[in-house]
Amino acid sequence: MHAVNLDRFGHIEHLKMGTDQQQAVYHLLTNAGLFDQLEAYDPLLVGTVPIDIAIATSDLDIVCCASDLDEFCRFAQETFSWRESFQLLKSTFNQVPTVLVHFTLSTFEVELFVQHVPSKLQHGYRHMIKEYEILASRGPDFRKQVLALKRAGLKTEPAFAKLLGLEGDPYERILNYHIHENI
Repeated sequence: MHAVNLDRFGHIEHLKMGTDQQQAVYHLLTNAGLFDQLEAYDPLLVGTVPIDIAIATSDLDIVCCASDLDEFCRFAQETFSWRESFQLLKSTFNQVPTVLVHFTLSTFEVELFVQHVPSKLQHGYRHMIKEYEILASRGPDFRKQVLALKRAGLKTEPAFAKLLGLEGDPYERILNYHIHENI
C-alpha cells in the first residue's frame, strides 16, 4: 500500500484543484473569509467534502481549538450571529466541554465544532483521516458504495461500518479500524 499524504488536510488550498463541489466550497469559504476569521482557532475543514464523499445534503464541518470556550462563544456571537440559522450550543462530547456553532453560508449548513483539544486530535479530523485511508486502500468502487449508502440515508461512519462488516458503535469501530496491507 502506498503512503497517504495527509499534509493537504491542514489547509483548504487542496480543494481548489478538486472536484467541482470542492472548488465551489473553496471559493465559498475563501470569499466569505471564514478561515481568516477563525485563524486564531486552528480551523480545519473535516468531514465528507475534503475526502470527496459529500452528497447534496452534506454540511461543512470545521473543527477548531479554543483554550477559552467562553471567549470563543463571545467571538462567535459577535462574528457569526448575523448569519442565517445561527445557533450556538454548549455541550460535552466524549466528556470534553464543547461549543457547537451552526449557521448557513450560501447553500451550505456550517458547523463549527470547538474544543480545548488540538484540531488534529479531535474526533472529526481523526475520523476523516481514517476514512480517507480506507478509501485510498479500497479504491473507487468502495467510494461509490459509500456514496450510494449515504444517498440512501446512512450517515458516513455507519456506511463505512456496513461496507467493512464492522459490528458495534460505527464511530468507535471506524476510528480504531486497522487497514491491512493485503486488502
